[in-house]
Amino acid sequence: MPIAAEGLRPFRAYAMASDLQRTRAATTPSIAIVITGLGVGAAKTNDAIMKLPAAVALAFTPYGADPAKLVGQARAQKHEVLLQVPMEPFDYPDNDPGPQTLLAALPAEQNIDRLMWHMSRFQGYVGLANFMGARFSVTEAALQPIIKEAAKRGLGWLDDGTAPRSLAGPLAEAQAMPFAKADATIDAVPTAAEIDKTLARLETIAREHGSAIGVASALPVSIERIGQWARQLESRGLMLAPLTTVMTKSKSS
Repeated sequence: MPIAAEGLRPFRAYAMASDLQRTRAATTPSIAIVITGLGVGAAKTNDAIMKLPAAVALAFTPYGADPAKLVGQARAQKHEVLLQVPMEPFDYPDNDPGPQTLLAALPAEQNIDRLMWHMSRFQGYVGLANFMGARFSVTEAALQPIIKEAAKRGLGWLDDGTAPRSLAGPLAEAQAMPFAKADATIDAVPTAAEIDKTLARLETIAREHGSAIGVASALPVSIERIGQWARQLESRGLMLAPLTTVMTKSKSS
């Protein structure tokens, strides 16, 4: 998915934010929510597509029988889409993200070949995100060519925040590409009470810094609590904003 001849990058071309949302987000504490691990399991993917507000971004792994069809349905409901790229965790191969995983010890050309396979599985995504990848994301020689390739193609990069020492931020900054790191995993403890607590923490971060990003999986309890929370957000003076809007909103320190 290269940059179009007229210079329109996928990050902007596939963004779902309206001008009104962008204008409001500039002056309103904004929170972006990303549901990850979609595409495998049509039922949970459909739940995320249909039950969550359009502003919630959906991140798809390259696996599953027909990810392109599900991505099409997500975009039809005005969700922004990310491609999650499987990357090597520290306990690989005991913990194996799946076929064509990017590995820290492979030559760059081989990892880029694998990246191309993942990127060919569906279209319409604004950027890439890691799927696992704690080892890969701290190995500069492995990660740098991948980020460079994504930047060249006009994509953004979301770090899910699960690898504290990830080098994705500085490497993306060096490529002047849109980048964000999630502030919290909403359902790290998948109970209603803990999910509500983490959502409240995201509100605090957004009020203090202008914006916040949370990631969650498509567990029924997560979808239910996020949906409930989103309905009341405006009344508390915050807004649920598309991911691309929050990624391009500068965060105050």
